[in-house]
Amino acid sequence: MSTAPDPTRRNDAVRRAILTAAIDQVGEVGYAKLTIERIAKSAGVGKQTIYRWWPSKGALFFDAFLDLAGDGEAAALPDTGDLAADLKLVLRATVDELNDDRLDQAMRALNTEIVLDPALAADYATRLDNPMRELKKARLRSAQQAGQIGEDVDLEVAIDLIWGPILNRWLQRTAPLTREYAEQVVETALRGLLPRER
Repeated sequence: MSTAPDPTRRNDAVRRAILTAAIDQVGEVGYAKLTIERIAKSAGVGKQTIYRWWPSKGALFFDAFLDLAGDGEAAALPDTGDLAADLKLVLRATVDELNDDRLDQAMRALNTEIVLDPALAADYATRLDNPMRELKKARLRSAQQAGQIGEDVDLEVAIDLIWGPILNRWLQRTAPLTREYAEQVVETALRGLLPRER
């Protein structure tokens, strides 16, 4: 029986060095100018190691993002019984993350790659977006059962209505992304666009 190491098996320390280098280097030179060779040099590995473990630069950045987020382990949304307060807490944290200078370039790069790479888009949906949507739906379903939102509200649409404006403002840079804006989004989404009763 051979005791030789498997060259395709990922060494965790090397893997983390590569993921850290990817985040650090994209912050220095931007995604368009970032090469696998530069990441490899920064991580102290051969570029073939990266090519062997990741099929594309986008896949590498997705893993780097998941690594920063705790390997994609998502926690349930808070449920204090006050839906508005819970959503504001979550959206303020989302705004803080999107405004983090260290993560900004990497997250924008990942969004670009998802648009261009159908395989990566499917992987993103399976490993991150769908699990997160289920957690969001669970919180909204709890509010629905408590009579805080209408029984006929489509929870998938509600998720888009609450989180969509935050991501759109960040992605398009149409205006400052602030905690105050996040709170306004929650209030508008929960109140709806109908005139208030007098």
